[in-house]
Amino acid sequence: MTAQQGQVTVNEDPQIAELLDLKKSMEKNNKLADGYTIQLYYGELNTANKTLRHYKNSFAEWPANIEYETPNYKVWVGNFSTRLEADQALVKIQEKFPAAFPIKRSRAKKKDE
Repeated sequence: MTAQQGQVTVNEDPQIAELLDLKKSMEKNNKLADGYTIQLYYGELNTANKTLRHYKNSFAEWPANIEYETPNYKVWVGNFSTRLEADQALVKIQEKFPAAFPIKRSRAKKKDE
């Protein structure tokens, strides 16, 4: 019995690594996938910024950002794949932010989808 040996050469575009990093960043910031996030605040920008700073001084486990929805700002925390993950984080977050609640988010669809 004899075995064959071969060699495979893969020519990879150098931008693939850059695109993968961009995709990871977008997923981390709630931009691509459906899932859950926790809303801490909805209202004007100054209070949204204060809320975000207070959150970041209290927690480091989950990323947080400000989203704009005319005419208000929202402070969102986390990028959770399941409701269970969001609820587990919510229990801890509500110790400092009792009005926090989970929301289901979905990525915006293009008109041709």
